[in-house]
Amino acid sequence: MSKEYPAVPLDAWVDPEAVFCALADGDADVFWLDAGPTASSGWSFLGTGRREERLDSVRDVPLGGPRPGRDDVAPFRGGWVGWLSYEDAAARAGAPAAEPDPVVPRAAWLRADSFLAFDHATRRAWAVGEETDAAALAALARSAGAPHPVRPAPTAVQASARHLPDEYAGLVERCRDHIREGDAYQLCLTTRFSLDRPVDAVAAYRRLRSATPSHHGGFIRAGGVALASASPEQFLEVEDGIVRTKPIKGTRPRGVTPDDDVALAAELRANEKERAENVMIVDLMRNDLSRVCEPGSVGVDGLLEVESYPAVHQLVSTVSGRLLSGTTLGGLLDAAFPAGSMTGAPKLSAMTILHELERGPRGVFSGCFGWVGDDGALDLAMVIRSIVAHSGGAYVGAGGGITWRSEPPAEVAEVGIKARAPLAAIGATLPPGW
Repeated sequence: MSKEYPAVPLDAWVDPEAVFCALADGDADVFWLDAGPTASSGWSFLGTGRREERLDSVRDVPLGGPRPGRDDVAPFRGGWVGWLSYEDAAARAGAPAAEPDPVVPRAAWLRADSFLAFDHATRRAWAVGEETDAAALAALARSAGAPHPVRPAPTAVQASARHLPDEYAGLVERCRDHIREGDAYQLCLTTRFSLDRPVDAVAAYRRLRSATPSHHGGFIRAGGVALASASPEQFLEVEDGIVRTKPIKGTRPRGVTPDDDVALAAELRANEKERAENVMIVDLMRNDLSRVCEPGSVGVDGLLEVESYPAVHQLVSTVSGRLLSGTTLGGLLDAAFPAGSMTGAPKLSAMTILHELERGPRGVFSGCFGWVGDDGALDLAMVIRSIVAHSGGAYVGAGGGITWRSEPPAEVAEVGIKARAPLAAIGATLPPGW
């Protein structure tokens, strides 16, 4: 039985960024699930939470239960906000997994019993929680004023790379060898860029969202580790018993001129390699969801649609199904996580090959983050276009899907496109060749 949390409407719209600055200055464990600085639709959720010690209590949440009657319509009504890493999911799936990063937890959930909910479509906001907590949040929101100016990034230094560009190109060829031999038909090859100096994660996220706004961005800080993400990819959404996933495969930079921009989007839409890669992951996600959905209910709602963001065009598809009664979060994750868009296919073979090639943990990158409601609803995004900041510095992961038609120089360039903005937000540049 999910807990009912009252929602107190605020008198007027307030800037979520201003409230976030006030909260982040005063509390160690804070979250902001962010629809973006210019959002005209969607929801943002912002608050503090206590760290969940019993992680299985989140996995045990039954999904798709009936919604409690409420005056507001916020999809998140109380529960948990957090992240899950790649290695833990790979190991649960039976794949070999690298030793996880010692300073970054494989999973972190904050129990969110009070928070602010922002409806960008109606420009209305609510303080959700017990009366005292909601009143305190409402007062904080009213007094927040304008967000203080974000400091420029520190003087840029060169990040260290797990792989040199030529090494990554060689790994692309090895992926193609595996595909030729029939071990896989698509592989998502990744690498990592690291910075070994302290990072102001709050300022970095504000720079990142300004440079590359996204509908599934977010900031979560738990126990001194922070995830700052401008993710454009929704991994899993559950609403009223329907589960949806929106895999992204296919990326192009935005054009310098309007004509260039239109041409790049059209080329992405028509590119045989990108279309094949996307369809492969759609088939994989259909198979994954069929393990926890009613027979015959899994379908493709959208195929090969171009979505455009400030830095890139993306090729996106949508798959959905009706969950079997009694499905828990753990059951859904065991069926679908890690996401096929971050592994390749067949999934177990792909993860085994990538473990051998990548030679290091992905960590939170390639995992997922977002909210899980007490009522069985959820919204989780992929951890891509992201920064993970910890006591020793920060890292940015990036990669791309490899098929038989992949060209190593183009794959190297795609990694650079994806990593450039997160690195710039922490005052870092790519090593030469990326």
